[in-house]
Amino acid sequence: MNTRRRENRPDPRAWSRCITDPIERAPSRAMLRALGFTREDFHRPLVGVVSCASEVTPCNMHLDQLARATARGVADAGGRPMRFTTITVSDGISMGTEGMKYSLVSREVIADSIETVVGAAHFDALVAIGGCDKNMPGAMIAIARVNRPAIFVYGGTILPGRCRGRPVDIVSVFEAVGWYARGELSLRGLRAIEATAIPGPGACGGMYTANTMACAIEALGMSLPGSSTQAAVSKRKREDAKAAGRAVMALARRGIRPRDILTREAFLNAITVVTALGGSTNAVLHLLAMADAAGVELSLDDFTTVGRRTPVLADLKPSGRYHAVDLVRIGGIQPLLRELLDAGLLEGGCLTVTGRTLQENLREVRPYNPRHRAVVRPLSDPIRPRGHLVILRGNLAPDGAVAKITGQEGERFSGRAITFDSEEAALAAILGGRVQPGHVVVIRYEGPRGGPGMREMLAPTSAIMGRGLGREVALITDGRFSGGSHGFVVGHVCPEAACGGPIALVCDGDPITIDAIRETITLEVAEEELQRRRAQWVPPPPRYTRGVLAKYAHTVGPASEGAITDRF
Repeated sequence: MNTRRRENRPDPRAWSRCITDPIERAPSRAMLRALGFTREDFHRPLVGVVSCASEVTPCNMHLDQLARATARGVADAGGRPMRFTTITVSDGISMGTEGMKYSLVSREVIADSIETVVGAAHFDALVAIGGCDKNMPGAMIAIARVNRPAIFVYGGTILPGRCRGRPVDIVSVFEAVGWYARGELSLRGLRAIEATAIPGPGACGGMYTANTMACAIEALGMSLPGSSTQAAVSKRKREDAKAAGRAVMALARRGIRPRDILTREAFLNAITVVTALGGSTNAVLHLLAMADAAGVELSLDDFTTVGRRTPVLADLKPSGRYHAVDLVRIGGIQPLLRELLDAGLLEGGCLTVTGRTLQENLREVRPYNPRHRAVVRPLSDPIRPRGHLVILRGNLAPDGAVAKITGQEGERFSGRAITFDSEEAALAAILGGRVQPGHVVVIRYEGPRGGPGMREMLAPTSAIMGRGLGREVALITDGRFSGGSHGFVVGHVCPEAACGGPIALVCDGDPITIDAIRETITLEVAEEELQRRRAQWVPPPPRYTRGVLAKYAHTVGPASEGAITDRF
């Protein structure tokens, strides 16, 4: 791993020299001249500015404007920006369909594509701009792999919509489907929510996965202070993007690289902040993958350790009352970071992309106004005294599972299994009234390999909430959850069903107990009976035999290790 201090003076053009300086690289320079390069440009650091700008999701529809602002910042600071794009997919559009199988896969495609362009183009530095669930960790995985001076810029949160005087967002629409199925909402009412929930650009507006990962990346030190809590459509967001272009040039001149910042202590800081914010279960999956790319040892046990000492403070959706824009209005997460640092819950000596430590960045940060403490509660009055991301183990999940326990759904659930081998089958049963109080809904063969792609179960969990069963039904899966999911839910069950994990052996009617206090998940079936079932179990054939999903299923590792695809 690279260290912060180097014996030789850093060369801000360490990678680009080989194509801009030697006389024999005239063909390379000729190609660059066609892009508008001048003779002076060949003596400037080449800085890649990658965004996920596209018209396939509102999260990313504005990112090209931010990329242009970043490029201006790079040029102002003496660099030569080169913009390019990578893919993105929309979880909100594909949720509950076969298309959702490509969601987690896109994280790997994004990481691979950014690494490919940076390596081939010989960029000296990189600014990555993302605004949705998978392109953010995908960009960070690539940043950790290439290990060149880099900064991440978050595209910003969406403003909530309003329907009949009340704020609504994408999760409101999913839950409205359940209300409609229950007969509590008319078709006209459903369409009214649908038409008003997404008013424009930006990531989903609660502490869902995008906002969770943005805050985690800022806590890691890889975004400029305040970057994670800004509205997508705002002057402040454009200024943040431009400032990142200037800041990455300072990193290049000082020779500060991502792995100088992405230390184990920084990842523990990120877990702490995710916990305090009541963030998405997807943070577990993504932080494990990002740490692996950075060469940092991180495991499920670290989430347990941090969770036992860190309270949940933010009253944010999906489980709380407020939207991310309310957090923006009271000052973002900088006062929260200062509060956690002062309480000894953060390591302040971690280096950040400002070139200063976290503690130095927070020195002048003022606390929240006392009038705003309903959004982020003080440490003396937490929403939950310990973390909400509970790692469960037991005979149903020997390698771990991730529960999201906010306290509203209780700490323990016992019920009888009702099993489904796909998300679609489970959703139909929930909407059709087959799922009843006391059921533990088991959705399997949706893991990284079995799905393939580990789909998010937002449609089933929202349908459960919409039908008024949130306190009376639990759901477990080897798939995962949207940051918008809430209720008594357990995901990332490992080993997954497609690999012969115990979840594949569950039968309808089996008693299951989930205990968040003891951190256990237990299938109340005798070991002898499980052995008999295991002997009869036959692995299902691959659902895909060609294309990207087949390649993913062939290479992906377990969710307990981040579902990564580049370790052989």
